[in-house]
Amino acid sequence: MSNFTHINSNNQPEMVDVGAKKTTLRTAHARCKLKLPPEVACQINDNEIQTKKGPVFHTAMIAGTMATKKTPELIPLCHTIPLNSAKFKIHSEGNEVIIDCVVKAEHKTGVEMEAMTGATVAALTIYDMCKAFSKAITIQTVELIEKTGGKSDYILS
Repeated sequence: MSNFTHINSNNQPEMVDVGAKKTTLRTAHARCKLKLPPEVACQINDNEIQTKKGPVFHTAMIAGTMATKKTPELIPLCHTIPLNSAKFKIHSEGNEVIIDCVVKAEHKTGVEMEAMTGATVAALTIYDMCKAFSKAITIQTVELIEKTGGKSDYILS
């Protein structure tokens, strides 16, 4: 028998049955960090980058929000979860951009994948909108910072 939740006793992939689980408030906070080369970092003004395509960080927040809602279409075996909210904070520290995505839902399963997908798509959007300045932008980390609800909570130490 596998310890993986998405593998059944016949060693076949399957969606986890959450029917017997209790509906609770589920939250997840994911963070993604990008490193900007100098030619991109110097474009930041008032914690935003303006391009011909529009305001980069604001557009990334919209793309990330859209991604949270599309997670089960992108990640196999994820449940469709009606989200209460998906909130983003994007800020720069020197040549680094930090994207925080916090997702909430009242459901029988967690929203970690939605938060991580949202943060990642926001990072990809920043890359896409800034690649004209330099293609040397790197997405360095995507990590779960915290999750609450369900049978266990988690806080990155």
